[in-house]
Amino acid sequence: MSIKKQIPYDEGLDNTLNLLQEGYLFIKNRVSQYQSDIFETHLLGQKVICMTGEESAKIFYDSELFYRNGATPKRVQKTLFGVGAIQSMDGEAHIHRKNLFMSLMTSSHQNQLAKLTMEKLKNSIKIWENEEQIIIFDELNEILCRVACQWAGVPLKESETKKLAKEFSSMIDAFGAVGIRHLKGRRFRTKSEEWIKDIIEKVRLGEIKAEEGTALHAMAFYRDLNGNQLDSHMAGVELINVLRPIVAISTFITFSALALHEYPECREKLLTRDSNELKMFVQEVRRYYPFTPFLGARVKKDFIWNKCEFKEGTLVLLDVYGMNHDSRIWNNPDNFLPERFRERKDNLFDFIPQGGGNPAKGHRCPGEGITIEIMKSSLDFLVNKIEYDVPNQNLNYNLSRIPTLPESKFIINNIRRKI
Repeated sequence: MSIKKQIPYDEGLDNTLNLLQEGYLFIKNRVSQYQSDIFETHLLGQKVICMTGEESAKIFYDSELFYRNGATPKRVQKTLFGVGAIQSMDGEAHIHRKNLFMSLMTSSHQNQLAKLTMEKLKNSIKIWENEEQIIIFDELNEILCRVACQWAGVPLKESETKKLAKEFSSMIDAFGAVGIRHLKGRRFRTKSEEWIKDIIEKVRLGEIKAEEGTALHAMAFYRDLNGNQLDSHMAGVELINVLRPIVAISTFITFSALALHEYPECREKLLTRDSNELKMFVQEVRRYYPFTPFLGARVKKDFIWNKCEFKEGTLVLLDVYGMNHDSRIWNNPDNFLPERFRERKDNLFDFIPQGGGNPAKGHRCPGEGITIEIMKSSLDFLVNKIEYDVPNQNLNYNLSRIPTLPESKFIINNIRRKI
């Protein structure tokens, strides 16, 4: 007697249009509709299995059952990650290159970046005080671009900052887009890759000095499992994969500003500058607001789990946004409650805004600690270093848009330095 069972099937020849229309809620809506943590659908002309829940995440991050090579659509590789980058690698080669990224994202590096972010933010106050208004998202893009390049040892002229920040931001904005947004992201990725490839080549020729221990030096002289240097293009792609995610934190910081505005009762606790209070607030921002909608992998070999059959090569999507709002994992998931993290134990598979599993051996983002520390530093700045007003604006964010932001990108004015 077969143990295979019929999992819910999402009707329609292809549901890509529904995905584009529903965005972050695509999987969550169907999990609710079918009352099942697993269902089958068709996207971009192929069969796809969608999953949610902690147990699903544990399976999804089992390297014996799933691989990443070929799981990320080319359209995402050509905008967000770069073709052939670490996100699409598996096995020993992936672990070897992951160790390179991990070496750049230690607690020491996290603290350096947080300190540098605070310095740049404080330096901006004098300028902000004389501006009619400041758009938080746009300003943080540029500030974090400066931070990322200075920390990584990448030479960046002040006159180039706005342009590079725009290129990085467009790459991020394009990964879930179609049409002009997508094409714009691809064009900017090409430009950035050419720029960074030239820098890598000049470092190798000795025309640009790269200090040992910096990301620029590490990428320029990294050797793979066979002892070969990456070609200058791929070294540049991976260096962008260090810089771009730091700039992407501007999205989380914009949602932090929104949370401060929507939940002003939280501000008093943050005035203490207590690191744990800052971290709880930051973690709740990462849980509550939309960032990563879902993650993809392909089935490595046929297997049956939970009486459901997974065939080799099948694309599987894990619902990140839905898990962040799952009442089985979180009490009152639709309420913003930073205190939920006060006694919460670390779990590699139920809170995965930047991926799950072991960051050293698997595909969890190695820069998660950097994200948290930069967010804490920025939150401390917004609460304890400046005062500001929030004028009337459209603060709604559209969950059908991937990635999404408040429509106004959060505007502040009448900015004053706190004494």
